[in-house]
Amino acid sequence: MKLKKTLFATTAAAVLFATGALAQTTTLRIQTHYAPETISGTNAAQFVDDVQAMSNGEIQIEMFYSSSVVKSVETFDAAATGILDCDMTGGAYQTGKNPAFQFVGDIMGGYDTPYQQLSWLYYGGGLEAAQELYNKYDMQLIGWWVVGQESLASTKQIAGVDDLKDWKFRSPPGLETEIFASLGAKPTVMDFTEVFTALETGIIDGADASILANNKGMGLYDIAKHATYPGFHSMPSDHLACNKAKWDAMPEHHRRIMEVAMEKLALRQAMASEKANNEAVAELKAAGVTVHNWSEEDRAAFRKVAQDAWEGWAEKTPEARALVDSHKAYLKQLGLLSE
Repeated sequence: MKLKKTLFATTAAAVLFATGALAQTTTLRIQTHYAPETISGTNAAQFVDDVQAMSNGEIQIEMFYSSSVVKSVETFDAAATGILDCDMTGGAYQTGKNPAFQFVGDIMGGYDTPYQQLSWLYYGGGLEAAQELYNKYDMQLIGWWVVGQESLASTKQIAGVDDLKDWKFRSPPGLETEIFASLGAKPTVMDFTEVFTALETGIIDGADASILANNKGMGLYDIAKHATYPGFHSMPSDHLACNKAKWDAMPEHHRRIMEVAMEKLALRQAMASEKANNEAVAELKAAGVTVHNWSEEDRAAFRKVAQDAWEGWAEKTPEARALVDSHKAYLKQLGLLSE
């Protein structure tokens, strides 16, 4: 009789599991700043589909595109406080909270390729170092996706470091303005939406806007007939960061699915951007745009000035110091930093 009861209970549990009655479910509200029709937006949608399919529907994601719930810069706090569950924007939006976020958002003058930058996260101790920063603000860093090297657009030749002297260009605020100003440029902070008109009217000579393909799509090279490619100065990392309490409450297999899907997203994003950029550079050259590939010497000179600026930021908080030291140690391993 006891054996029958045990068999019955085991069978009943198996049936319940098979029908999903015992399955744990997770519902996530995630916001990204990307529009659904962009390369990044398309890949974000694929991430959602992958997670839901791999979890057999146990994880359901509602993705809010184009920062439709809160402003992009407010996404992190909205997730930390439970208005959303996860933030799929980027750490660079949070430098006002802690300068350390610069070094998980846009490292500036660090790595040459997305693959090197991603490898810091997974093989250079970066995830552990960054996790301490995110946990400090009740968030969990799940992973990165790196769009690729950004390219400069210019109405003047920009073939190397010497050409930056007195070059007026649109720059995002913060670390980048310090680096370029040190090299003799005249950075002007302005909204992304003002770039085209400012170039057209001659207010600026050039712009740091996005990757080559996106710059082309914006029409910048209709006016600016010089481009840098491959890019060297900036390679923003977008993140997926989730409310830590929400993350900790998820079953282990749900967390693992999310992490693996992020690694796929990162690879697909890097490949898609590289393909789009290579197509764009061929079309731009055919259209008469001069594409400047900086020499190793000029790249090294830029990297040296950039990393001098890192040191100033590293002194601002212990978390910033920890991340700068982590990057420098790994860059030395890769042979990109000799000091």
